[in-house]
Amino acid sequence: MTPAELASLHCAAFRSERSWSADEFAALLQSPHVSLTARPQGFALIRTIAGEAEILTLAVHPDHHRQGIASLLISDWMAETTAQRAFLEVAADNHAAQGLYRKHGFAQTGRRRAYYKRSDGTMVDAVLMTAALPCGQGAESPRTP
Repeated sequence: MTPAELASLHCAAFRSERSWSADEFAALLQSPHVSLTARPQGFALIRTIAGEAEILTLAVHPDHHRQGIASLLISDWMAETTAQRAFLEVAADNHAAQGLYRKHGFAQTGRRRAYYKRSDGTMVDAVLMTAALPCGQGAESPRTP
């Protein structure tokens, strides 16, 4: 996926928040520690450094929600990462995403009050989640589909 395609999909997936621009995706993809895992209609962007991975964003086009794409993206990434631990932030009102992450071994470890600003001006907490990962599975270098 190109940075423009990533930005377009991200915009569709996160309509109530500020979506990321093609330039932001291009800059992230230039980093030697950021990897992209993609499937049709979805992607995950992950930064891995020193055995820790942060899921920066995971987006699935709304027309394809509840079809298992996000779960496959996480499984694909977990099968290849060398990280021993992963963490992420997810909106407190995004119960479907929290359930998805719990299914893959993540547990709530904290909360950031009023972290996300919605397009209507309301603020939403971020739930911090962490997971222990089976280490040594794959390469820490960037992966592109």
